[in-house]
Amino acid sequence: MDAEAREACTRYVAELFAPEDEVLEQLRGAIAKEGLPEIYISADEGRLLQVLLRAINARTAIELGTLGGYSTIWLARALPADGKLITVEIDRTHAELAQRFIERAGLAQRVELRVGVALEVLAELAEHEPFDAAFIDADKENYPRYLDWCLENVRPGGLVIADNAFRGGDVVDGDSDDPEVVAIRQLNRRMAEDPRLTSIVVPTRDGVAIGVVNRG
Repeated sequence: MDAEAREACTRYVAELFAPEDEVLEQLRGAIAKEGLPEIYISADEGRLLQVLLRAINARTAIELGTLGGYSTIWLARALPADGKLITVEIDRTHAELAQRFIERAGLAQRVELRVGVALEVLAELAEHEPFDAAFIDADKENYPRYLDWCLENVRPGGLVIADNAFRGGDVVDGDSDDPEVVAIRQLNRRMAEDPRLTSIVVPTRDGVAIGVVNRG
């Protein structure tokens, strides 16, 4: 299959399985209008996250890297009405936009948005009951440290998911010493080799690493 056919198939999947509603469409427009980085997940990846969370009957989840709240809405909609998603964003301006759209989507009771440095917020959550799932999409250099936390704070049978596992294809460039690429390579290798996880990278546009925390 050539690149054009792959792109056509990607559009086919998104249109069939992950059509956006008005809130998500408006949010993408607001992100562009307000000058936020347009680095949020694709709609088909949002649907993939929902399938994964529903598959394990997730009730609680944590997201590292809210940005404008696009992935937050996809994740929160996969949880039951009494579920809880804690999402962490370092930039207050980004968080304010996300909060507006979380409320517009009718998810304010299901989503708790915390503003701060992710590692500091995670330290505050160390006594929280184990989460059912974690979605990592924050600063890439700290991906291995986020994984450390997830392995201690996601329940057996739960999910650890990390976006940008390909880092634009740079993970296969053996000559790259970019700290972000090095960190993502480390995360991928650890997820592949850690006996506490059963993992794979799904080849979405930029790859998403998915690991199930093993029982026992």
